Amino acid sequence: MAEEKAAAADVSSGPSGGSGQKPILLIALAVINMLVVAGVGFMLWQGKKKEAAEPKIDHVIAGEAEAQHKEATEEKEIIGKVVPLETFIVNLAGAKGRKILKVNMELEVKGEHSLGEIDKRKAQIRDIIIIILSSKSYDEVSSREGQDGLKTEIKDTINSFLVQGKISNVFFTEFIYN
Repeated sequence: MAEEKAAAADVSSGPSGGSGQKPILLIALAVINMLVVAGVGFMLWQGKKKEAAEPKIDHVIAGEAEAQHKEATEEKEIIGKVVPLETFIVNLAGAKGRKILKVNMELEVKGEHSLGEIDKRKAQIRDIIIIILSSKSYDEVSSREGQDGLKTEIKDTINSFLVQGKISNVFFTEFIYN
């Protein structure tokens, strides 16, 4: 009889112990489900908000056409007149006549009035360029950075004494060194 009471106690305590955990698990799953649904809803709302903020395709096409037209007109303004100079052949500094440099270059100028001044001062411009070129060593002219620095130095030096216009760029059309 004691065994029957013990078995009856186990049967009665089993469902009551398990029934206490089922509502907690059910509530936790419901809360997690609500959080997932709220997260998905938030992501959809953000996506719609971004779509509304993005420009329509007509605005993009109109903006692209305007940008292309603007670039085409700027290119016409950017490209200036080019003045070719004669060939320069100079000895490089520190080479004792064993290293020479041969350069053909063109000067880009802006404005028609600059062309007349450059033609009048061509001898002075050639003299300055020869002095600059002959002061450079083989190491300076053989690197890309040295050549870019040489262009900048020539442009800045010539611009320092031009009155009516300015040189906007220097182009090396031939650059040979040994």
